[in-house]
Amino acid sequence: MRLRVEFTTEPFDLDEAPRHAVVAREVIQEAGLDSVDVGPFGNTGEGSADRVLAAVDELLRRGLDAGATRVSLQVNVVAEPGEDAS
Repeated sequence: MRLRVEFTTEPFDLDEAPRHAVVAREVIQEAGLDSVDVGPFGNTGEGSADRVLAAVDELLRRGLDAGATRVSLQVNVVAEPGEDAS
């Protein structure tokens, strides 16, 4: 199974990325996922279910420890490469 995770951490700070946001991005970038996109208002990662679920666990634990007061996330099952998504 292949999954895509999309997430944001709060509280927001438009002047400087808060520690919890930096930590969460580091986790997703270092998770060995097939694709990662990080941005100021949301982040996504896609890969095998095992890798995505392990990354979600780590980003929740480390993000909350780093000061996040809220983590919003969505996990979707996506088609394998070359597979019809319908």
